[in-house]
Amino acid sequence: MPLQGFCWFLCCRQGFSLLGRDYGEKEEEESFELRNKEDLTSNGRSPAEVTVSQPTRTANGTNGHTVSEASDEMKSLIIEKNKMGLEEDPELLVKGWLLREVRGSWIKQRRYWFVLSQDSLDYYSGPEKGARRLGTLVLTNLCSVIWPDKQTYKETGYWSITVYGRKHCYKLYTKHFNEAVHWACGVQKVIDTKAPVETPTQLLIRDIEENKFNPEVVEHIYQHNPILKYTQGPLYAPLLPFPYGSLEHTYHSGKGYGSVREEAVKLFNCLQQLESAREPVPIIQGVLQTCLDLRPLRDEVYCQLVKQTSCTPAPHTAAHLRYWQLLTCMSCTFLPGPTVLKYLRFHLKRIQSQSPESEMDNYASFIGEALEKTKCRECVPSWEEIQMLMSRQEMLCTVHYPGPGSCQLYISSHTTANEVVRRLQEKLGLQDSKNTFALYEQNALWEQPLANGALIADILTSFSTKESESNSQWKLCFKLYCLLDADSISVDSIEYLFLFEQCHEMVVRGQLPACEEDLQALAALRLQCLIGDFSTHAPCPTLDELFPSHMVEARVLMSLSAPPALPPCQLAAQGCPPTQRFPTGLLAGALWSHTATAAHKQKVEQDMRLRSRLKEEAVAVMGSIVERWKGLAGYSRRDSMAAYLTIARQWSGFGCTLYEVDFYISSTGSFSQKLWLGVAATSVSLYRQGEAEALESFPYGQICSYGVSDSNTFKITAGDRDLLFETTKLTEIMQLMNAYFSAIRRQRGKGEDTGITIADRTEVGFHHLAQTPTPTLLELPSHPV
Repeated sequence: MPLQGFCWFLCCRQGFSLLGRDYGEKEEEESFELRNKEDLTSNGRSPAEVTVSQPTRTANGTNGHTVSEASDEMKSLIIEKNKMGLEEDPELLVKGWLLREVRGSWIKQRRYWFVLSQDSLDYYSGPEKGARRLGTLVLTNLCSVIWPDKQTYKETGYWSITVYGRKHCYKLYTKHFNEAVHWACGVQKVIDTKAPVETPTQLLIRDIEENKFNPEVVEHIYQHNPILKYTQGPLYAPLLPFPYGSLEHTYHSGKGYGSVREEAVKLFNCLQQLESAREPVPIIQGVLQTCLDLRPLRDEVYCQLVKQTSCTPAPHTAAHLRYWQLLTCMSCTFLPGPTVLKYLRFHLKRIQSQSPESEMDNYASFIGEALEKTKCRECVPSWEEIQMLMSRQEMLCTVHYPGPGSCQLYISSHTTANEVVRRLQEKLGLQDSKNTFALYEQNALWEQPLANGALIADILTSFSTKESESNSQWKLCFKLYCLLDADSISVDSIEYLFLFEQCHEMVVRGQLPACEEDLQALAALRLQCLIGDFSTHAPCPTLDELFPSHMVEARVLMSLSAPPALPPCQLAAQGCPPTQRFPTGLLAGALWSHTATAAHKQKVEQDMRLRSRLKEEAVAVMGSIVERWKGLAGYSRRDSMAAYLTIARQWSGFGCTLYEVDFYISSTGSFSQKLWLGVAATSVSLYRQGEAEALESFPYGQICSYGVSDSNTFKITAGDRDLLFETTKLTEIMQLMNAYFSAIRRQRGKGEDTGITIADRTEVGFHHLAQTPTPTLLELPSHPV
């Protein structure tokens, strides 16, 4: 019986092998239309000779021609530049037995004799002469190889290599690592020797570029090459070449992307859906998101849009204009590569000359201007921005001031933070101020200055994402950035109001060290400034908006932490032996449960007592503030602001920006303490949190270099000392110090020689400040800040 079963197995194995050879495993030799550089237009060939039709399919799945490998190859629209005809006896580079993974079979891996030549990877039934060739994978420069990895070896016990071709993917296995590496190196070397593959679209783009000053030849190219023109049929292969089995997109695998070639064909289908879509914005956003995630597809989508906007049967219909609207959004989000950019500009001029004073002409003009300004976006345009771009309009952006003020500006997809700051300075009359301003992104608990080159459209889009993830409201705020000269600010100017509001923000955050009496006086002056004289009917702000809340909490916690006096019974119980205080036996579990319940009840009571004490303390502090407010009757708004800032200026660090840092006491970073790093106009100082006097101050003239030493460590070298700080505000500290150095050097007349500016992104490195014979920064005339 076992012998019969073994014979049956052999017969089935042979049967599956024969079926596989005839139907499932064989890949016929791939053919290409071969071209040498000598055969191109420059050597006598007419441009019209590149006649590649848009592939179409009949009902039976063929393209209307003879079912052959050559016709199937044409569907891929791939042409290779150089001739690489197969020799009758090609030189063999590597040969040997390998296991190949077979799909659709209950035998997962089969053993074949593989032969690598200069043109292909073939496998045979055996090594003997005359053995039947079972399959061929033609190697071009678009093929790719995945090298052996340990994970596959751990899972299967085999070292594997994977070779991707146009039609097939060979997954090969061997027991020996050196053998797998030898095969992978051999295949990769053959791929590297192959000439670059070009598609018909690329060849025709080059023909158009060479004949762009000859309109008749260009029109002849368009008329005889449907691949360049609008089509209602599907696209079966990309217009541009992409590597087979490219893995560059795997870090976006969570989004469900296939290979780049597959995504290119899917995108063309999405473009065609625009014509009939009731709401085009989601499709446009999807296309833009795919191009953001998969960078190689940007040129492909541009070529597809140029194709669909060329020689259109009904160019003025709303359905056709959808392609122009998507092209507008693309031009404001990504720039194509140099070759495609030239082709796109030629296309826009051609459309404008063919359809003057039309909607297409308007879109082409808008796109041409956008291409001059576009930088690569970090975010896909929002729903609102896409709607504005579809109608070629600008967006309305609201920018807030310190305090309740705000203004609205029209912005485009290319407007930067620096442009908004400059326009606001002109609008508010601040262009002659000695101080500098910046745009901040801000919510109730957090703010950060924007880099000069940050795109406002990207910031607004990120606000939508952040607000959907949390309930906080985000906004843009225009504020003082570098306070270089506080004394020159006129009391009647809006800049003085900015200084007052930003100073109050520091007070409420607890970043202005002052005694409690001064803080209550500041709160009373704030009420007088906001409301005027005391009135029982006036709406009063909450204490959190007037006074640093952490001081109230600290006082209450300190009062509650004092141990209360114990009654005599508890004092006597403390002297009892443990056996008497914690009896054991049958009731021990019940007593423990009762003790845990009592502890939980005690914690709840403590929380309630804490909340009650916080309310009582807040009422007491608010009462003191109101009493002081009553004594300010008759103070005008201007007088209240001046008195407020007079008290605030008593702190020696007034005007600096404070950052919470961990300061490393030893050079090895083994000890640290939490401090404030204050960055001001003339120096950098260290403060203990809540203390007014600086522990140490380093004038800019003593700082030799500063920069980011690793992912979260900031380093300042002052003389022979290296100061290390750990902080999450590395970029902000770098930008602010750069801005102060730049502003100071501009005042010295060396603005063009500095090289220290607010950068769009902070590089990991140091700014070394050159020693010059000019006076140091300490010798410069400065104002107290």
